Amino acid sequence: MKRLLLLLGLLAVALSSAAQGKIVTDSLETRLLGGVQKYNIYLPQGYNPSQQYPVLYLLHGLYGTYKDWASVGGLQAVADELIASGELRPVVIIMPNAGGPDVNHYQNGYFNVEDWPYEDFFFQELLPQAESKYHCGGSKGYRAVSGLSMGGGGTLVYAQRHPDLFSSAYAMSAWLDQRPGDLRSQGNPEDKLTRTAISVWKHSTIDFLDRADENSLAALRTVKWFVDCGDDDFIFDLSARFYQKMREKDIKCEFRVRDGAHTWEYWHTALRLSLPFASRNFQQ
Repeated sequence: MKRLLLLLGLLAVALSSAAQGKIVTDSLETRLLGGVQKYNIYLPQGYNPSQQYPVLYLLHGLYGTYKDWASVGGLQAVADELIASGELRPVVIIMPNAGGPDVNHYQNGYFNVEDWPYEDFFFQELLPQAESKYHCGGSKGYRAVSGLSMGGGGTLVYAQRHPDLFSSAYAMSAWLDQRPGDLRSQGNPEDKLTRTAISVWKHSTIDFLDRADENSLAALRTVKWFVDCGDDDFIFDLSARFYQKMREKDIKCEFRVRDGAHTWEYWHTALRLSLPFASRNFQQ
């Protein structure tokens, strides 16, 4: 009897292990940024390269790297659980790298700045190469974007500037519309954090909406929008302003205010909203 119970236990462990997706690290040579850029990819349980999967781009924040969603955010466990429950379609999740912890000496950010044409890299190199290699995406209906803080701002800007490429955009605690004086380090314009802050300001989501003509606004209405921010987050007002501006422009946008701050505890729980949101809005 004991032996039978042991075998059943081992079988349960094996089945549990077999039901898990996996996260792998890959890299690509980049002419635009120079050198090699690493990124992480979540592949769902039973991943089959003969199939075409929807894709979610999951962007990290300032001081972060492509490793964060796996190592701190608990992405794999959440994605596995949501797929098993049917709340998330089997999906490929790509986690690119857009910086590092040394924000004063190493360039961060999802926008083009001098010697760091990151937006060009993302759309011209990373997106087509990764989607071809991992058999995912390929069109607006099978592609979504999400991210936290700096990556939340990148999410909204990318979907604003490329509404033909994304079915949905989910921003967590988004860093938006940063005025250039707010994060300057000793007022030094050569400081990389200063350059990042200026790039956020120059890519203001509010200014974009104010300048948009009716054709541009109509294109934005083809994207599903979701803004999520904690009630104790120090940049809460930025998300509230963006949501209000979207209402003024008659663009449907979901806005959630939950208990929490600018922390990984908050972003981990946000995954349980953001992943099903992307899944619901993929083309069926």
